[in-house]
Amino acid sequence: MDKRVIILDFGSQYTQLIARRVRELNIRSEVYPYNKYPVEDEDKIQAVILSGSPFSVLEPDALPVDLTPFLGKKPVLGICYGAQYLAHTLGGQVKRSEKREYGKAKLASFALASDPFVKQVDTGSQVWMSHGDTIFDLPETFEVLASTHDIPVAAFKAKAETYDAPVYGIQFHPEVTHSIQGKQMLENFLIDIADCDQTWTADSFIESTIADIKKKVGEDQVLMALSGGVDSTVAAVLLHRAIGDQLSCFFVDNGLLRKNEYEEVLASYKDMQLNIQGVDAKEEFYSALAGVSDPEGKRKAIGKTFIDVFERVSKENSKVKWLGQGTIYPDVIESISVSGPAVTIKSHHNVGGLPDYMRLELVEPLRMLFKDEVRVVGRALDIKSSIIDRHPFPGPGLGIRILGDVTPEKVRILQEADHIYIGKLKSSGYYNEVWQAGTILLPIHSVGVMGDERSYEQVVALRAVNSSDGMTAEWSKIPYELLAEISTDIINNVKGINRVVYDISTKPPSTIEWE
Repeated sequence: MDKRVIILDFGSQYTQLIARRVRELNIRSEVYPYNKYPVEDEDKIQAVILSGSPFSVLEPDALPVDLTPFLGKKPVLGICYGAQYLAHTLGGQVKRSEKREYGKAKLASFALASDPFVKQVDTGSQVWMSHGDTIFDLPETFEVLASTHDIPVAAFKAKAETYDAPVYGIQFHPEVTHSIQGKQMLENFLIDIADCDQTWTADSFIESTIADIKKKVGEDQVLMALSGGVDSTVAAVLLHRAIGDQLSCFFVDNGLLRKNEYEEVLASYKDMQLNIQGVDAKEEFYSALAGVSDPEGKRKAIGKTFIDVFERVSKENSKVKWLGQGTIYPDVIESISVSGPAVTIKSHHNVGGLPDYMRLELVEPLRMLFKDEVRVVGRALDIKSSIIDRHPFPGPGLGIRILGDVTPEKVRILQEADHIYIGKLKSSGYYNEVWQAGTILLPIHSVGVMGDERSYEQVVALRAVNSSDGMTAEWSKIPYELLAEISTDIINNVKGINRVVYDISTKPPSTIEWE
């Protein structure tokens, strides 16, 4: 289980997809920044993949990587920027393309059709290009493997006598679905060429994670906040399996939960043997959010207040040395950058550590998993489906679904509207057809007519998306008849709302949440 593939991230938007494709082959994969990878675990690394990047190898700010620790020692696959970096630094020639090569292309010919990398890959197979540079000349010790109509070097490899371990490079992205046989190529490289162990399963993850937690935590006490959602619940069960009564859990009512959620969540943990207490902190959060309208300002205010609550609860548990969290990979990837000052999409309250004065270290057993993988692990842990199939819910709660400043009255309005929306999705059978749904209270009023009288009340937007991991999402095609029924029920039953709209944006370019 310790054997793994490491993926060196140069900032590509597709890096996380590489990790997913590798795991789909039941091969353990881990992502590291290009300049911070674990050379001390050399015997555990079975292959190295160099990701793509928004940077150019020709620019002064190109991201350099020391190839010495693994080139010739481990099988290496360079993808896009990774391939160009190999060619550029090993003696080849990379030039700017006359036009950016972006979109679908076809593998027109194979110079080495018998090579295992292209086994069961068809001539004319569609691949996805996304680069502004092109490899014009390979290093002398390399040879062309495949071409497209426009690119003479679409794939290449080191000649057999060059290194003790194989080296491959491709100028397209096999990890995206637009590369029709991309998964086959990754399988060829990882299994036929690199001979990687296919032992990564939910059960093996559970076994190794429990062992890691025991080793990391030892006899120390762990404190963890639960939300009732998939991530924190699965993380808590893993921790409980590992350290038992050393884990203490609490659930915070931040005043930004869905209607009745506080009581329902506490009740749902009764039969899970988790030591949990409820903490009513509504007024603290409302006070911290008073007058704050900026989305990042609200996230930070909510995050700080969570930390204040953590600190207070931890003082009641003086022996606690660790804070457990349900952080998953999309949280991490949206909050960090591999180069220079972090360019964040949005702050996540559970990413980035705690103030020094708290003296608590983080234990995050799900940090490298995607949402669908967390669900698979949760089912293997026999966690009930009402939790495993629950839609994702943002850590800051309704605080980021109320656009503008947050007040208890706005929370009430949104809770009521959202309760009707989610209830209708469940009763109609569409809840499990949707990956995530939620209601957003807009900071605008609209004119309406109710009972022959003019109204001037607020607008809510309904959001529903389908996704597997939260990194990309398509808006859900909920039937018009159901949307009409939901809209009518909200307007008729929630005082303060006279208009309902439906969001049909995809991610990207939009995010799933509005803030």
